[in-house]
Amino acid sequence: MANQIIVVGGGAAGFFAAIAAAEAGADVIILEKTARVLDKVRISGGGRCNVTHACFEPRDFATRYPRGQRALLSPFSKFSARDTVAWFAARDVKLKTENDGRMFPTTDSSQTIVDCLMNAAQNAGVKIRLNCAVESAAKTADGKFELTLAAGEKISGDQLLLATGGCRAAAAGQLAVSLGHTIEPPVPSLFTFQIESPWLRSLAGVSLAAAEVAVPTAKLRERGPLLVTHWGLSGPAILKMSAWGARALHDLNYQFPLLVNWLPDFSAEKIVKEFQARREYSGAKLLVNVPLAPLTARLWEQLVLAAGIARETRWAALTRAQIHALTQQLTRTEFTVAGKSLNKDEFVTCGGVKLTEVNFQTLGSKVCPGLFFAGELLDIDGITGGFNFQAAWTTGFIAGKAMADFSGLP
Repeated sequence: MANQIIVVGGGAAGFFAAIAAAEAGADVIILEKTARVLDKVRISGGGRCNVTHACFEPRDFATRYPRGQRALLSPFSKFSARDTVAWFAARDVKLKTENDGRMFPTTDSSQTIVDCLMNAAQNAGVKIRLNCAVESAAKTADGKFELTLAAGEKISGDQLLLATGGCRAAAAGQLAVSLGHTIEPPVPSLFTFQIESPWLRSLAGVSLAAAEVAVPTAKLRERGPLLVTHWGLSGPAILKMSAWGARALHDLNYQFPLLVNWLPDFSAEKIVKEFQARREYSGAKLLVNVPLAPLTARLWEQLVLAAGIARETRWAALTRAQIHALTQQLTRTEFTVAGKSLNKDEFVTCGGVKLTEVNFQTLGSKVCPGLFFAGELLDIDGITGGFNFQAAWTTGFIAGKAMADFSGLP
């Protein structure tokens, strides 16, 4: 008789696990508490769905996870980004690679991925119940799992997969806790920085291909593209810093000094030499009208003014003190971060089921045989760029296969 598997959570990880288990012969049902499955897949990548990242060496791929790097080494050797590309290709969904390595469906529509997963689940015989919140879970004397639903209904199965997503609050992991697991305290990851500086906010929409940001008090430093927004700073450099520094920045209550080097490829000496040369060959021109590449004209003008240099100052009149002040402004602009904002509608948490309590060969529980985990409910989170989805596909696939073959051992 086929294993009776219950999957709690209709997101990417739960769906992928359900499909893998059902294709291996198990009888699978997904319980989703909301009215719709795969919502995060729909909104990912601005509605295009950043499926994975074009990094095909498992050990290298694992380095993109602030939490879970070591635990994911074995799973990625079994189901990597290359396997994800092949899985979707086998179902007539082709992925393309963008310049930064992110991979999207060639249709540029997340609905393509949603439809593919829905069709695969239907073809495999996966049953789906919507608006079906689980109130409690317990293991019975005969080793099965009995779940109590919100309306009082009870449902039982041989194996249970918890794929309920990131623990925005510790209570979100209560099912895992009730079955003997520990939840690492959840804090946000992948967020942007709120900065009140009026001159910075006036530059909303300005971006740089490369900048360096640092939070000295937390010993954090990142380099990458930077985007000025209506509320402060965003872009890959900020999002990577928020991921690697999730706990440290939480401990600072998201209030700290941030240093920005707008020209990380220029040394201070090189900048000074350039300024001195401009005093010679552009002496009659206004400083604000001759930006230093690759800075945009708008950003350059605001940095000049922020350095305390008057708008009408010409290059020939630039003093040694002003050269020093502007060089400092270009390489060490200091902002006060006053809070955080979420990365659009996406939410990733640092925290979740303690990794030492999970067997990463199977994604099975070490403390409750027959219980499995997948996705962000685990204390795993990656930087932006498709890494969190890949963790969902990988952990879901391995858990699904393991549940279908489950023999009673953790």
